[in-house]
Amino acid sequence: MDRPGATVTSKWLAALLGLVLCEPALLYAQSSGQTVRHHRVVEEDTSQPPELAQAEAAIEKQDYAAAEPLLLKAVASAPTNYVAWFDLGFVYHRMDRDADAIAAYRKSVAAKPDVFESNLNLGRLLADTKQPDAAQFLRAATQLKPTDHVEEGQARAWLTLGHVLQTTDPEKALDAYRQAATLQPKDPEPLLAMGPLLENANRYADAEQAYKQVLAIDPQSGDALAGLANVYMRGNRFPEAEAILRKLAAQRPSDVAVHTQLGRMLAMAGKNDEAIAELQAAQKIAPDDASIQLDLAELYTRTSKFDLGEIQYQSLLKVDPNNADLHNGLGELFMKQRNYHEAQQEFLNAITLKPDFGAAYGNLAAAANENKNYPLVLKALDERGKYLPENPATYFFRATAYDHLRDVKQAAENYHRFLDVANGKYPDQEWQAKHRLIALEPKK
Repeated sequence: MDRPGATVTSKWLAALLGLVLCEPALLYAQSSGQTVRHHRVVEEDTSQPPELAQAEAAIEKQDYAAAEPLLLKAVASAPTNYVAWFDLGFVYHRMDRDADAIAAYRKSVAAKPDVFESNLNLGRLLADTKQPDAAQFLRAATQLKPTDHVEEGQARAWLTLGHVLQTTDPEKALDAYRQAATLQPKDPEPLLAMGPLLENANRYADAEQAYKQVLAIDPQSGDALAGLANVYMRGNRFPEAEAILRKLAAQRPSDVAVHTQLGRMLAMAGKNDEAIAELQAAQKIAPDDASIQLDLAELYTRTSKFDLGEIQYQSLLKVDPNNADLHNGLGELFMKQRNYHEAQQEFLNAITLKPDFGAAYGNLAAAANENKNYPLVLKALDERGKYLPENPATYFFRATAYDHLRDVKQAAENYHRFLDVANGKYPDQEWQAKHRLIALEPKK
């Protein structure tokens, strides 16, 4: 009754924009806790505690249990030895004792603030544990020189700093990622991290450029393709998004999000059979995903595959029997199937569960009209009018209901209202209204 075709596109568009295929910036966060070593102390250095060289030999063998007591002796005898505290922090981290590792790294930085590795490791562990001073030490690391692999180390510091800042200061996070990308131009990670921040700032052209730079480095990067698809969808560049999603679906045959998004894109483009195929592929991977079931139910209804659509709706209603939208959707399926009595019952179920469901009242009026229950038509239209504006269809249904009930005055009044707003868009109904008015209002 309320021109469902006008809402289908907006429904699919909302679903498209609501599902992000990936969040590349999170990829780095998962590994940000990996700490780094600096050069070992020279064993002949007599200024160092004797246990330190022994401990570092144990560290080289990954015998952290043996290194710990040696390092504890070293810091006891030399409490301001930044190397011993650093090594102790490294050992604790490898033993999954990050609180102890942080405390040791703090001692190392306090003893010698200008060591890159100490600041980086401390900053990364603070970031992993979401402590507020992580950025302080990461910023310090960006201004210091690593012991070796200088550009790689500095890029790592900028990258981690960007991750820490991206929720609190996105612009500074972007600057940090740019610094990392400049230092390591062949590393896609900073560019992938920039993409979502640029998208969130509606800077789609810049995000597109970042993802394309990644693809220039790695043409098979699924993360860059996913990011590019997000950009195209958010920018309403749907044909380009569809092409990217097809590549992703071929590359990631087990990725439910990709199949789902491609299915929705195809549905919005009216490519119903292809859309159904993609959503069926998604459902095989995630058979209990309610959003996929609902997408399929609506597509089956649209394509007159009523038995399949009813299976989806009934499956959803078993899990969520009090969902008014599902009852309304099943009612719309029954309407298309011309099963008007079942449709009427589903619309009644919907408004019982959701008394302010304006669209369901409109659907109920249409079903009741087919069932020749004209008092219910009028009651449903009156309730609908509390929540939604009148339109040509409501005036016409109201007019015909009154006409059947032989309320001449109300029928004529609503036929006139219908003709006032129809504007030639409903020629069959306009012809009927005009001829009924001739019968209802004979010229004297």
